[in-house]
Amino acid sequence: MHDSTEKTLVPWMHGVLKFAGYYNLMAGLSMMILYHEGYKILGVPKPEFVLPIQLVGLLVAIFGVGYLMVDRQPSLNRNVLRLGLASKVLGPMFALPWIFDGTLPVAMLAVLFFADTIYVWPFWKIYQKISSNDLPVG
Repeated sequence: MHDSTEKTLVPWMHGVLKFAGYYNLMAGLSMMILYHEGYKILGVPKPEFVLPIQLVGLLVAIFGVGYLMVDRQPSLNRNVLRLGLASKVLGPMFALPWIFDGTLPVAMLAVLFFADTIYVWPFWKIYQKISSNDLPVG
C-alpha cells in the first residue's frame, strides 16, 4: 500500500519505478550469482577475481530496492532516485571509452541502453514531479 504521497506521481511513474526496481533486483542477483553466464553472453573473458562484478551486482540490487522505496514513498526517498539518475547517466559515460577502444564488445551498448539510458528521461521527470510538490518529507 502506498502512503499519502502516492498522489504526487501519475500511474506511468509508478510503473517505471516498479519495473526499474524489479529489473535491478534481478540484474543485481544475476551479477552476483550467474556472472559466468554474463561474461559468456558478452564474449568477455572471465577474470580470475570476480568479486568486483559481484559487488557491482550488490549495488545494482540495492538500487532496485531503492526504486521500490521511491515508488512507495516518493517524497521521503527522492534522493535515492537522484542517486539512481546519476548512476544512469555516469555509468554509460564511463563505459563508452572502453567500448570505443575495443576493450568491451559493442554488445555492451545494448546492455547500457536497456540497463541505464532508457531510464534517464523517466527518472528525471519523476524526480521533477516529486520535487515540485510541497508535501512534507516523512
